[in-house]
Amino acid sequence: MPDGARKTMRQRLLAPEVSPPSVFLDPASMPWETSAFPGILSKTLYSDPSGMCTLLLKLEPGAVVPLHEHTAIEQTYVLEGTFLDEEGTCLPGQFVWRPAGNTHVAWAGPEGATILGVFLKPNVFAAGQKFFTAPD
Repeated sequence: MPDGARKTMRQRLLAPEVSPPSVFLDPASMPWETSAFPGILSKTLYSDPSGMCTLLLKLEPGAVVPLHEHTAIEQTYVLEGTFLDEEGTCLPGQFVWRPAGNTHVAWAGPEGATILGVFLKPNVFAAGQKFFTAPD
């Protein structure tokens, strides 16, 4: 443990209160959840009432994220496989971000894809499907 690091709660620097604790997750031990989209599974790593979320998504080969619009910036990092849309292709270790208003269809390549997605707000789907973190 570095000098000065302790297992005590620190004081916030910007307010006279205790610093809120970090939240550690083990995504490998979390179950994959089915989604409204065939061949796409998800793990919710972070979600809050504003709609901001971080998702680990697993797409089977050829799985499609149907036509949708981004209501805020979306950031995607490809961990495995190929993730593509009409505008381009992302391979493992590559990153794409899409601005609010971007409308597209995305899909996994022939080997599937595992991606990390960061959403500031949920997407809106043309066919009315619910976003991954929307309540049932």
